[in-house]
Amino acid sequence: MPYRICIVCLGNICRSPMAAAVLRGKLVEAGLADAVVVTSAGTGDWHVGSGADRRARVALRTRGYPDDHRARQFQTADFAQHDLVLGMDAANVRALRRMAPDPATAAAVRLFDVDRDVPDPYYGGPAEFEAVLDQIERAADGLIADLISRPRRV
Repeated sequence: MPYRICIVCLGNICRSPMAAAVLRGKLVEAGLADAVVVTSAGTGDWHVGSGADRRARVALRTRGYPDDHRARQFQTADFAQHDLVLGMDAANVRALRRMAPDPATAAAVRLFDVDRDVPDPYYGGPAEFEAVLDQIERAADGLIADLISRPRRV
């Protein structure tokens, strides 16, 4: 079975779909596309069924990433379907931990960027989306290195 990762932000139209697209692309480059499945979701339900924010799509396409996406809300059942759940910021991590079915699952939720929040670019312009994409690309490289070094190889 492939290793399954879910990346979660607030509405699932900016950060988490951008992070999922970037991570998928980098997994292809690393030869791990068949070993890891990446999905994304939001803690809120405001945008369920919508595509990614237009500015996120532009930023992704500009760097050669696909922009196909449909927003969905993270559900408690998603914990059982994923090996790793990553929040885009501390507020998302807290919300996910509150949803977790048990303390061990809650403790396993972590930030996408190991040591800092990925800021929400929703109220910004193209420059904010580009800066977030820069951060996501760097964090994705670190995440892949971490996945490769784990005892349970992906």
